[in-house]
This record gives sequence, structure tokens and C-alpha cells, in this order.
Amino acid sequence: MPARRSLLVLLLSCAAALAPARAADVVRLGVTAGPHAQIAEVVRTVAARDGLVVKLVEFQDYIQPDAALDAGDLEANAYQHRPFLASQVESRGYRLSAVADVVSFPMGFYSRKLKSLAELPRGGQVGIQNDPSNSGRALQLLQKAGVIRLKPGAGIAATTADVLDNPRQVRIVQLEAAQLARSLDDLDASAINTNYAMQAGLVPTRDAIALEDARGPYANVLAVRTADKDKPWVAVLVKAYHSPEVKQFVETHFAGSVVPAF
Repeated sequence: MPARRSLLVLLLSCAAALAPARAADVVRLGVTAGPHAQIAEVVRTVAARDGLVVKLVEFQDYIQPDAALDAGDLEANAYQHRPFLASQVESRGYRLSAVADVVSFPMGFYSRKLKSLAELPRGGQVGIQNDPSNSGRALQLLQKAGVIRLKPGAGIAATTADVLDNPRQVRIVQLEAAQLARSLDDLDASAINTNYAMQAGLVPTRDAIALEDARGPYANVLAVRTADKDKPWVAVLVKAYHSPEVKQFVETHFAGSVVPAF
């Protein structure tokens, strides 16, 4: 009997050795160029320790990553804040969900002509984003600086139609977010998302003439298809984003321009 048991153990061991290894989970993660791509490189290294293979797919705009995720060309993306994701879900019918906060990028106004928004001349021109959630952020900053007054309750969804008072008759020019850094030669000031500002060599804490609070409703999120949000690989990816290694990288590498949101 012991001999038979030994033979069975030996056969099972051989079968296990000959069986193909379990394939690692592979996740295609969409990110925008700049800080998100740099952070994702650290995430990829950390996730690999838990058997998750992360393949980075880099984008140059804010529209395609959600389209690619909804279409199944990605498993996840990390590049957008919650209001932007909500606007994409509502306007385009995407079935996407945020599963974790990752980092925050405080938006600022920049200028090659002015030291503060208080110096805006009568009839001056300011650039803001042309997508609803980011334009609302920029308008809130203009209101905070006393340049405009918005309708009560406009909140983060404010649009130019909500401008109730514009005493200096400032002209608000709406452009693609990626184009705003290039507009600084032509406009008096422009609101620029931090990732694009950094690509242009601008340091938010040094160069912005107005800067929103680092911690607010605009934390960037890790998003997946709603049908996938409870899958095991999602928890592994969240764990990697919330790891001490990623937190240390963000805090040391970006020196306050990007902050952990976890």
C-alpha cells in the first residue's frame, strides 16, 4: 500500500511538472504622455511582483483612452478625473467605472505677460479648455481670482453661459486642452492642465499665476469597464497604484506638481 501511494505521488508530481504554467494576467493600461506614463512605469514594476503583466498604451489626447477602453482595446486607463469620466459616460454612453483614486494634478493659469490674474487688462483674452469638466475648473479659478462671477450653483459643471458678471469684459477663448500651452504667445493667460504644463517646461508651483487647491474633487482615477470592476486583476492593479513605491515616486519626482490622491 505505501508503495502504491508513493507511485501515485510520483505520477502526480510528474503531471504537475509537465502541465503548462498558468498564463499571467495581462492588462493593457491606457495613459497620457508625461506624468501618467511615468507613474505607470512604476506601477508596471510593482504589479509584476503579483503576477500581473501591465502593457502601457500611450495617448496624446483626452478623448481616445475612454473610447479605446469602452471598445475593449484596453482593460484599464488612468489619466482623467472623476468629473471628466462622468461627462464621458453621460455624453457617450460608455459603461466605465472608476475603481480607485490615483493622483491629483492641480490646474493653473499661466502667462508670459502677467504676474497674476489681477493684472488682466480690460478686454484681455484668457484661454480655457473646451471640454465641459475642465472648462468648469478654469471658470472656477477665474471666479476665485475675481475676474468673473458665475451663476449661483453653477459649480464644477459651469460653462461660459453661466458667467453672470464679467466687469473687465475679458474674452474667454476655448481650445483643446493640448493646445493651451501653445496659446501663451497669443493670449494674456491660459488655464493649462498640469501634464501639459510640465511637457511645456512649466512648473505649476513656480510658474502658475493662479493655482487650484491640490486636493479637491479632481483626483485622477483608475477606470475599467463596469463589467470588469470586480475581477481579481483590478484589485492587483489598484494595489500597485496605491503602493509605497508609487507614492514615494510621485512625491519625490514631481516635487508637489503631482500629489498622491490615496
